[in-house]
Amino acid sequence: MQEVIHAEGHENVSAEHASTFEVTTDDFLTPAGDCILGIEADRAPADFNPEFVAACQHEDATITLTFETPDHTETVAGRGDPDLTFESDRSAVGRTSDYVDDRTVVVGAEFAAEGFDRELVSALAEGAELTVTLTVEREE
Repeated sequence: MQEVIHAEGHENVSAEHASTFEVTTDDFLTPAGDCILGIEADRAPADFNPEFVAACQHEDATITLTFETPDHTETVAGRGDPDLTFESDRSAVGRTSDYVDDRTVVVGAEFAAEGFDRELVSALAEGAELTVTLTVEREE
C-alpha cells in the first residue's frame, strides 16, 4: 500500500537535523526548520487512507519513504508502531527514535535529515519539486 505527497523545496532547506525529517503543508520555512525537506505539501497524514494507517500501526510493519526530485532519489526505511495516529493535518515527520505524536509517520528510521544525499538537499534548497512516496509492507 502506498500514499503519495507532492511538495516543494525552499531556499531554507538545510536538512541538518540529527533525529527527524519532515514534509509540511506550511507555505514558509525559516532557517530554524532544519529537519524540513519540503513545504506546501498537498496532503498531510490526516488525508491518508484508513487501511494504510491501520497497516502502519503494526510493530512488524516496514515503512519506506522515497523522496524524489527530478534528478535525485533517496529512500529511508523505518517501522510502524501501534501508537501511530496519522492525525496531523499539517506535517508528516519521520523519526530515528521511538517517539510518536500526531505528526509521526515512521519510527526507527535509518537516518534523519542530516543523512540525506547532499545533492538532493541542494536541489530542494533551489526549490525543486518533491514527491514523497510512503510504502508500507508487513511480514505475513
